[in-house]
Amino acid sequence: ARRVAAVRAFGRWLAESERLSGNPAAALRGPRRGRTLPHWLERDEIDALLAAPAGDDQRARRDRAILELLYSTGMRVGELVALTDERIDLFGGVVVVRGKGRKERLAPVGGPAVRAIEAYALSRDAAHGRQKRRSTFLSLRGRPLADRDIRRILLRAIQVAGLSTRTTPHTLRHTFATHLLKAGADIRAVQELLGHASLNTTQIYTHLTLDALRAVYAKAHPRA
Repeated sequence: ARRVAAVRAFGRWLAESERLSGNPAAALRGPRRGRTLPHWLERDEIDALLAAPAGDDQRARRDRAILELLYSTGMRVGELVALTDERIDLFGGVVVVRGKGRKERLAPVGGPAVRAIEAYALSRDAAHGRQKRRSTFLSLRGRPLADRDIRRILLRAIQVAGLSTRTTPHTLRHTFATHLLKAGADIRAVQELLGHASLNTTQIYTHLTLDALRAVYAKAHPRA
């Protein structure tokens, strides 16, 4: 890319100094950068992360519920902090997620996440009363959590779990998608669960499942 830029600059100088009638290198383009593969967690790593908030107080229950919900649904941090109790159906195991462009989607919630949310809601309501609120997840003082608060919660958990500091809230989203695809989920279903407008965005995860595909091929193909 640097060499292409240097050639274009030299061609521009030739044209500006009237040594040539135009810049012959103007149409040159550098090599396209490959998309960076997302960082995701192995099963033992995600298990350690979800077990990191120890104790049974309000903060531990809240942090467990947040981490479980992020991994269970693959929702974005902004979607999580905007979540309200009215959008969570614990009996049905589903949440209504309001995504980008205010588009709504249904996201299934697994049993561990449902139980974690139930436990947190009991502690939260005991501390702050049962009422209609702007956000499901609150600080210990009762204010709605912001994106930065979720990042702090995750940072505490990764330190306890001994995970890489590369781990971010979006890592749980990447892990959600990768684990589904590696288990054989249809990519279009994963696209819907993630709330991706384009399948191209979801396809980056197919690179991460190549080892799993190779294993299937080696086991099933007669000429592998």
